[in-house]
Amino acid sequence: MAKILLIMFFLVFPLVTAEKYLFEEIDFLRDLDEWEPEEGDDELDLIDLPSWTAGRGHKVLVNVDSFGAVGDGVSDDTKAFEDAWKQACSTRRSVFLVPAGRRYLVNATRFRGPCAGNLVVQIDGTIIAPDEPKNWDPNNPRIWLAFLNLTGVSFQGKGVIDGSGSKWWAASCKKNKSNPCKGAPTAFTIDSSSAIKVKGITIQNSQQMHFTISRSDSVRVYGVRVSAPEDSPNTDGIHIAESTNVVLQGCKIGTGDDCVSIVNASSGIKMKKLYCGPGHGISIGSLGKDNSVGIVTKVVLDTAFLQGTTNGLRIKTWQGGSGYVRGVRFQNVRMEDVYNPIIIDQFYCDSPKSCENQTSAVEISEVIYKNITGTSKSQKAMKFACSDSVPCTQIVLDNINLDAQDGTAEVYCNSATGIGYGLIHPSAECLSSSDKEIKQQEVDAVTDYCKDPIVHTEL
Repeated sequence: MAKILLIMFFLVFPLVTAEKYLFEEIDFLRDLDEWEPEEGDDELDLIDLPSWTAGRGHKVLVNVDSFGAVGDGVSDDTKAFEDAWKQACSTRRSVFLVPAGRRYLVNATRFRGPCAGNLVVQIDGTIIAPDEPKNWDPNNPRIWLAFLNLTGVSFQGKGVIDGSGSKWWAASCKKNKSNPCKGAPTAFTIDSSSAIKVKGITIQNSQQMHFTISRSDSVRVYGVRVSAPEDSPNTDGIHIAESTNVVLQGCKIGTGDDCVSIVNASSGIKMKKLYCGPGHGISIGSLGKDNSVGIVTKVVLDTAFLQGTTNGLRIKTWQGGSGYVRGVRFQNVRMEDVYNPIIIDQFYCDSPKSCENQTSAVEISEVIYKNITGTSKSQKAMKFACSDSVPCTQIVLDNINLDAQDGTAEVYCNSATGIGYGLIHPSAECLSSSDKEIKQQEVDAVTDYCKDPIVHTEL
């Protein structure tokens, strides 16, 4: 009897120890579930236009037409926009108005702050960019409409920002490999700003990225639409860089690149109720290019529908980089006809030449996938391609149900460990295989001890 109890103890003890270690290791789950970014106001109410014309609401209306804008889509209205901005920025509680029913041709412009308080930028008309890359302002090769050093400014309206990007796309090296690879302008940029709200506007056909939030804090984006053809190169929808406490909610994005891309030095990003497609999915990265440091933490996507995208939920890093991605939660996501629904790729290489194998890598850990369902166009519904020298750890799958359109769905793992809860389809045993091997070694050791306890005195 004593020998039986001893055997049972040694069979159970390693599993209890492993379970205890497991729960200690995933304390981050509790922390991440409790974490929410600072919400601020959940909604941004559109200002009632009649209140301006009637003189109520204490708003000062600054109409670009009053500064000489023609709005015929042919005349250059850049100077009128610059002059109107100077007036609105220097006047407290002003409204910078781009009226409905007109098309304003505006060249690359930097709208600088700081501005007087309570500025509203109301875009109801259409702002269009010059369509000829050869004539672009050489002093602003990477921006079109850039807003800098602002605090407490609201952008809103039913208007359109149109980058006229077709000739830029045609000149891309991704369209024609004989062309040089060059950067192109971002249509709409918020830079070095805080307490910014953007609601309702449409951004389309950008020369390259559509909407960039960089070096900013406390940005709220509601109901924004981003649109470009599926084959338009490098036309990311919303790109977040070096920014904190950003919320994207109720946005519909369809482009030729990532619907959302989150890159270095970004933290506290919450995305909710997003539609993505076409495009390359919702991505963290790329990070670590040219041996650089990449750090992204505390990212939550809650409720999204991805349709016909090349990737679904993606983390992508270059070999040779350093830094880390930690504390990421993707939950309540439906996929339809997505090529790579769940993918971590530490061997990302967006280069015309093959990338050299390197041992250093951006560390990826504490990533949760919860309630992810839908269909995969490829057999590999989940792919965890991680570095042998810097493995992916603490990957959590919780209620995953992904079917392949043709054939049986599969999971690929390389140097990735984690755990699963509830239904996991397809089975992701490869993700926890190393843990199982450790447990089996412990059980084997106990069995050997029972046969010859003298040999295994370390137990």
